Amino acid sequence: MAREASSRATTNHDEIRRWVEERGGCPAHVKQTARDGDVGILRIDFPGDGREDTLEEITWEQFFDKFDREKLAFLYQEVTASGETSFFNKLIAREAATQQVQSAHGSQLHNRR
Repeated sequence: MAREASSRATTNHDEIRRWVEERGGCPAHVKQTARDGDVGILRIDFPGDGREDTLEEITWEQFFDKFDREKLAFLYQEVTASGETSFFNKLIAREAATQQVQSAHGSQLHNRR
């Protein structure tokens, strides 16, 4: 039986870290975008996804520092429509998060606090 595959958005560091680590992922950045102490473009890296040449692991502290400075939100899905573990995630602007998630299944942005 297929389940509803709804997306959620959050700024909660613990929720993001839990979701990523449950799937064997880690915080990363696009190597070529790092400049003068700034990590550049953030990503979540999952082993074996074929992006080893372009991504480099960073610490959660580095990830969340940039995440908060850039006022990002983490859009993600727990399960697919068929009930499988989902790896879907996207970093989006916080102001866009509420609009995007509410239009898809009426969800809401979950705050850090």
